[in-house]
Amino acid sequence: MTAAGTHRAILAVWRIEQPRLITSLARLLRDVPLAEDITQEALIAALERWPETGIPERPGAWLMTAAKRRALDHLRRRRMLDEKHELITREMEEDEQIMPDLDTALDDDIGDEMLRLIFTACHPLISREARVALALRMICGLTTEEIARAFLVSEATIAQRIVRAKRTLSESGLSYETPRGEELSQRLASVLEVVYLIFNEGYTAARGENWMRLQLCSEALRLGRILTSVAPQEPEAHALLALMELNASRAAARTDAAGNPILLLEQNRSRWDRLQIQRGLKALMRAQELGGAGGAYALQAAIIACHARARTADETDWRRIADLYGELAGLLRSPVVELNRAVAIGMADGPEAALEIVESLRDEPVLRGYHLLPSVRGDLLCKLRRYDEARRAFEAAAALAENQRERDFLMRRAGEAAGKERDRPA
Repeated sequence: MTAAGTHRAILAVWRIEQPRLITSLARLLRDVPLAEDITQEALIAALERWPETGIPERPGAWLMTAAKRRALDHLRRRRMLDEKHELITREMEEDEQIMPDLDTALDDDIGDEMLRLIFTACHPLISREARVALALRMICGLTTEEIARAFLVSEATIAQRIVRAKRTLSESGLSYETPRGEELSQRLASVLEVVYLIFNEGYTAARGENWMRLQLCSEALRLGRILTSVAPQEPEAHALLALMELNASRAAARTDAAGNPILLLEQNRSRWDRLQIQRGLKALMRAQELGGAGGAYALQAAIIACHARARTADETDWRRIADLYGELAGLLRSPVVELNRAVAIGMADGPEAALEIVESLRDEPVLRGYHLLPSVRGDLLCKLRRYDEARRAFEAAAALAENQRERDFLMRRAGEAAGKERDRPA
């Protein structure tokens, strides 16, 4: 393997193992920022050693061993004399296999160490934006670029938020804990947002060569299912689970054999997972029964449910979807939601009505680097037979897209628009 290939392989392993390393070390050290720093040292060691020795047969175990040794060195250097740190050091020295089984329930209300760590990072002392960014970066392994894309802000802004959050965790002495009662309720909204963004990154990857990262989708679903048992009376927990289940039910139909994206209206609905759809609809019903029909996740789940209930694309209730997006736009005041509403309006009332909305969004600062704005515009222009404008819109969208599959798809659409323009009768 070439040096570049080894480097890519190391980073691929790192994306998988980083959350587990931080989770395991934080559980023992009771210090989230310190655990993150030590895992970074383990990565540096891998980057130095593996190009010479080759990637180990069990890279995760190698990284854990390297991180464990550095944690022990750190504790020894600081000469921690209090009983807590002496106990931690002794436990680590005696236990050669410290990585916990993340699927095994622990003796607390949450029963999952990863989720417990997310709750710790989402402490109210940290600002909402910073706590979500911290959890996504340190615990869930998303890159600063991926988080910036999710929030539609600059990478520098996200980096500053993460630094501030880590400083707060270190300086305030926040405990690594499972919140209960009112404290759990105070953090729940941020935790739900973290899980939602993990799922979104898995469902449509921001970067790389793959359209989806199914491992992230599965992890978000697992966390979402645990959350509904942790907070069984919280409608938004059930609504988020419904949203993820319903979206995930389409995963097998979203790409062709080569991994290329397939648009929703062109998907083979026989490949949708009907069992998962039923689970999603059940979770949505529970959210509604708890009085949460008007919540952000419930409204989004209701939109996806409209697609799930339609046996064919032609049976889709686009008027209902447009109305739901209208409710969601009134709740969130988001240009992204308004863009999605425009798509629904286009299907219900025609492309001209939708294009009017899209054109009004072109000067929105938050959408200037958002590739789906010119992509939607290109689709509407194609339907209006304004093919040359559509080609330029698709090319602009491709230039903004960072996922290779998505970029290729948009360039194919640009080529199709150019072909239609050439074939137009003189």
